[in-house]
Amino acid sequence: MSVKHFTTLLLSFFSLANVSFSQVNPRNDNFLEKKIETLAENTSEDVDYTNIFENLAFLQEHPLDLNSATSEQLEQLMMLTDFQIANLIRHRERFGKLLSVFELQAVEGYDLSLIYQMLPYIKVDRELNRLNISLKDMMRYATQEIFFRVSQNIEQQKGFSSISPEALESNPNARYLGSQQRLFTRYRYKYGNYFSAGFTAEKDAGEEFFKGSQKQGFDFMTGHLAIQNIGKLKSLNIGDYQAQFGQGLTFWSGFAFGKTADAMNVKRSAQGLKPYTSVNENLFLRGIATTWRFGKIEATVFGSNKKINTNAATIDSVSQDLQAFSNFNLSGFHRTPAELLDRGNIRESIAGTHLAYKKRSFQIGFTGVHYQYSAPLSRSDAPYNAFEFKGRQATNLGVDYNWIYRNFNFFGEFARSANGGLASTNGVIASLDPRLSFTFLYRNFARNYQTIYGATISEGARNINEKGAYIGIVAKPMKYVTVSAYFDRWQFPWLKYLVDAPAGGYDGLIQVNYTPSKTVDMYFRYRDRIRSRNISSDDDLDIDYPIGQHQQNYRFDVSYKISPSFKLRNRVEFVSFNQPNHATENGYVILQDIVYKPLSKPVTFSFRYALFDTDGYNSRVYAYESDVLYSFSIPAYYFKGTRTYLTVQYDLTRKIDIWFRYAQFYYTNRDSTGSGLTEVQGHRRSDFRVQMRLKF
Repeated sequence: MSVKHFTTLLLSFFSLANVSFSQVNPRNDNFLEKKIETLAENTSEDVDYTNIFENLAFLQEHPLDLNSATSEQLEQLMMLTDFQIANLIRHRERFGKLLSVFELQAVEGYDLSLIYQMLPYIKVDRELNRLNISLKDMMRYATQEIFFRVSQNIEQQKGFSSISPEALESNPNARYLGSQQRLFTRYRYKYGNYFSAGFTAEKDAGEEFFKGSQKQGFDFMTGHLAIQNIGKLKSLNIGDYQAQFGQGLTFWSGFAFGKTADAMNVKRSAQGLKPYTSVNENLFLRGIATTWRFGKIEATVFGSNKKINTNAATIDSVSQDLQAFSNFNLSGFHRTPAELLDRGNIRESIAGTHLAYKKRSFQIGFTGVHYQYSAPLSRSDAPYNAFEFKGRQATNLGVDYNWIYRNFNFFGEFARSANGGLASTNGVIASLDPRLSFTFLYRNFARNYQTIYGATISEGARNINEKGAYIGIVAKPMKYVTVSAYFDRWQFPWLKYLVDAPAGGYDGLIQVNYTPSKTVDMYFRYRDRIRSRNISSDDDLDIDYPIGQHQQNYRFDVSYKISPSFKLRNRVEFVSFNQPNHATENGYVILQDIVYKPLSKPVTFSFRYALFDTDGYNSRVYAYESDVLYSFSIPAYYFKGTRTYLTVQYDLTRKIDIWFRYAQFYYTNRDSTGSGLTEVQGHRRSDFRVQMRLKF
């Protein structure tokens, strides 16, 4: 990578930012992008964020009334701490209804920057009229949406290229069975916070459609019916749903944020039972679940029975029935005969309960869950599997708590698995001053603790075999400046996959935000991480041993509005990756975004042009990209080239929206990209997406 080239591009970047800023009403709705972008840097999984975005999209069209919102509804904003929620409710009880959204400035813990961030999703209703639930109202005031979406890679992947019948017969997995298109459709009926029903269906690229292995059409379908907040009935879910309790140590289905640039974001806010509307084929439950309120007591029972994808370990030679499986298959792809063998080959049954005692400042809950599989899980004899769950049945029990005492919020959870393994996570968030907050979290997951559905804060992908301590602060030393920082130190007491010895590491981040006006937001971020991974020895013993891989990221990001309709964003990010006895890998990305959102015209668009140059995959950089509604793109930028995309939304009528997206990577130092059946020949790798939404 040329230093002169990098310097020239850096100067060009800052010259683009040298513009005059006009004062307009802000709409700071990119806070979720920042969280997800940080998450993508920690995982290579294709995560579906539909449920999170869907809730905020609904609130944009049906803002939350601050004069009647419950603490659980305020938690759905994902912007407020327990302190801020408790202070708002206390303010309402003491002074009565709010007269304006900006009266929040009189509530401890709220400032203008937070209020502007909340604006798209909140309102103040001084009349406090409550809808009567009747069939007439449910027809008149309900919202209904139908989505249709088609996506496709433009360049032909190897899996879709032609092949001779003889070659395919000798290797049936050499090509995909289905077409190149990825298809998606969804219907959703929703009546406020009381009633929801709908279905979602998806076919991945390469999967068959209404033929062969997929005669029913879509490869994956999910549906739900949910009733909420009717008298003592808090929730009733039939079909597909999610269940989230405590801090996610005992049981948590669905997505949860990990460590982000918001250093205070380490406490889980469990939503209990929720309808499932995403297309991730693993993180959901299928059956029936209900929660009832009896004063300060909440009782939840849930049951699930569904087929899951697993990797076969033993198959009966006569009946071809699966007698054991070696692991859970989380890919969700069924494009080849080999992948189809893993589809729905095991039945998973789950039964559980959650009992909670809830007061405003104190909550305590008990969770119990039992798993049953139609065949035993039989893992390999690798040393890192020595304490992993094996067999047909598993049970987890846990106790969680949440206590607000003055300016301190204590929270945590203790859990035990059926084999006697113990785990705990405990933390505190302290509001030491309106300008200073502090958090500390300690976790200890025994090497023999076993969990299947869990999502508490941790470094590992699952909440097992880990000890760690996290400390974070958020400070506002000056009027326009916010500093957020954390340091997380962890240790793996036992071996892990690709880590053939007890090992540890750390993760530190500091971010300084500067918001000098309503139209300008900029931040600088530095992140420093060391993780352990196996490396082969240089001698003839062929022994793998873990070493520390050191990664540093530097980012400067500035976004500003040059008019009520146009918003610009510039970013430069540099990454350095180093491991012993290897050359340091460096990389950078420079990008320019143009966002056009007029107040009255039916067309909006988002455009990006980016330059990137990295020495390899280890020095990759992630960047969140604008996409069509309920679709997500957070690609890794690596090798050398350019990245462009254009996302356009057109409101054909008040009830019909159309989206179009085109995106392309152009590589200047590669003749092909991808591997295996996803390999594409040439310098380009591009795709398009078209979506239509009908609203009723």
